[in-house]
Amino acid sequence: MPEGPSIIIAQEKLEHFVHHRVMAADGYTKSMDPQLLEGKTLTDIKTWGKHLLLCFHQLTVRVHFMLFGSYKIDERGKKNAVLQLEFTNGILYFYIAKIELIEKPLDEVYDWQADIMTDKWSTAKAIKKIRSKPDRLICDVLMDQQIFSGVGNIIKNEVLFRCKIHPESKASGISDKKLKELINETIKYSFEFLEQKKANTLSRHWQAYEQEECPRNHIPFHKQELGKTKRWCYYCNKCQKVY
Repeated sequence: MPEGPSIIIAQEKLEHFVHHRVMAADGYTKSMDPQLLEGKTLTDIKTWGKHLLLCFHQLTVRVHFMLFGSYKIDERGKKNAVLQLEFTNGILYFYIAKIELIEKPLDEVYDWQADIMTDKWSTAKAIKKIRSKPDRLICDVLMDQQIFSGVGNIIKNEVLFRCKIHPESKASGISDKKLKELINETIKYSFEFLEQKKANTLSRHWQAYEQEECPRNHIPFHKQELGKTKRWCYYCNKCQKVY
């Protein structure tokens, strides 16, 4: 599943479609009639965590790539597109993605302060949300898009390892100081992720995710599906403390 930094890369690659009109629209999505977009001009492209937002006058198309979604520009894929938009300057195809139509102002739909990669991010608000459910495991907290919009399994594992926090730690056991460290590292690594992804070197820098051995202690990592999300966690029992 693409994480926040990958969606920002998609936004940058699609930026040239902004201010261009949709000449034709098609696709097998059942959540909206693609032809509603015909004749409309793309006014902006925004992101919120893992959501790509195509903005038109009085409506927005939300694209969530889920686990296997993808997009192509001026190149038709082997499968049918869930949404296909022919602009005056090219064609945009989305595959195996979840498409939704938003007709409300985006400020009424999204908490921009929860997006880890915007300057509107609020650490104080994140801590308040975490403290409201003290019994949750930190591996679940990091994957909660209402708190850390854009964090996925790679960021979760890398940040917990960097901060020496065991994924089964309870939120209530982690001090505000340690939570701030976790939050700062999450933001820092997310931007590192972005640059490494652009350079096609992301996996070379992984210290924990999909790794066999702890680079600090040189002992085998534990690999386990943990928390309510049941996502894979890679962790070291020696250097990652259970709070």
